[in-house]
Amino acid sequence: MYKSYRVNDIEIVLSTIGARPLDVMVTGVTGAGKSTTLNSFFQKTISSVGSGVDPETMIISSHSLNDSFRLWDTPGLGDGVARDESHSKNITDLLYKSYSSDEGSHGFIDLVLIIIEGSNRDMGTTYRLLNEIVVPNFQKERILVAINQADMAMKGRHWNYSLNKPETKLKEFLEAQSTSIKSRVKEATGVDIIKPIYYSAEYNYNIDKLFDLIINNMPQSKRALKI
Repeated sequence: MYKSYRVNDIEIVLSTIGARPLDVMVTGVTGAGKSTTLNSFFQKTISSVGSGVDPETMIISSHSLNDSFRLWDTPGLGDGVARDESHSKNITDLLYKSYSSDEGSHGFIDLVLIIIEGSNRDMGTTYRLLNEIVVPNFQKERILVAINQADMAMKGRHWNYSLNKPETKLKEFLEAQSTSIKSRVKEATGVDIIKPIYYSAEYNYNIDKLFDLIINNMPQSKRALKI
């Protein structure tokens, strides 16, 4: 379904940039649902999902949806100091991965998508991810935030499990939460993000809106490396 989603729109921007594919790094805290999100993009299991307290993604891996769109799955932060240090270095290295063109060297990653879980359990680690890893090494205007697990934002209440969508009360809560997170991220990190969209990867809700968030905010030029 999503393999051809708005592919013409992506191609038009890539033609302007003069490079392909669009490379999007997906990151966030452990348990935010990065792997589930990637699986929902591909409509099949391409990234193993951890259960309980054991995160599944421990290394960085790339997955091409088509010739125009590639996603990079990264380990989540919040697994302990030693693991976080290792993961932080690997994420930073990916942000500085480069390629060369006639115009010089450019950053390999075009956009960073930070996934937050709907219950907002570990916003402190999310702020640390932004403040200490992403923002110092990546352009702020290329950072996107999305809220996963919309079905659990009110601990499972007001989610219509027959239609796999939020009822009115939950939808109102999610809208307010999205506005609040935009404000809290600005206050904690100085990054004025686009208002996050909310979705549920598990129930395939608003995945098209997540694609739209990425496609509508594709950069119009190659990325200069932050030195």
